[in-house]
Amino acid sequence: MSKSANEKRTAENEARAFAKYIRTSPQKLNLVAQMIRGKSAEKAILDLEFCNRRIAVSVKKVLESAVANAENNHNLDIDNLVVAEAFVGKTLVMKRFRARARGRVGKIQKPFSNLTIVVRERSEETK
Repeated sequence: MSKSANEKRTAENEARAFAKYIRTSPQKLNLVAQMIRGKSAEKAILDLEFCNRRIAVSVKKVLESAVANAENNHNLDIDNLVVAEAFVGKTLVMKRFRARARGRVGKIQKPFSNLTIVVRERSEETK
């Protein structure tokens, strides 16, 4: 009578981390996510450390969380991790307004984003 368990969303050699409601637009967040795709986890963390964009701090936290998940939950070697996927999703948009001349309204939209990072362990043959 009970429900069947959900299938695993990741393979045996990968781990993921997910951040909801990051306070920036998906377009700006995707520029930073694009910077780390395909790189080794060490190199990606270093690049985010010295990135000038404000949102790079949040992306770095999510990447470090994915690396920690790989090490603690999946027993993967952190020296062989690669950022396999880093994708951005759109979530809610706060709508505000600013008074303009002659009784009109200027619309202000404050978008939020979601970020998912998947790290995968590189096999010995592909090195």
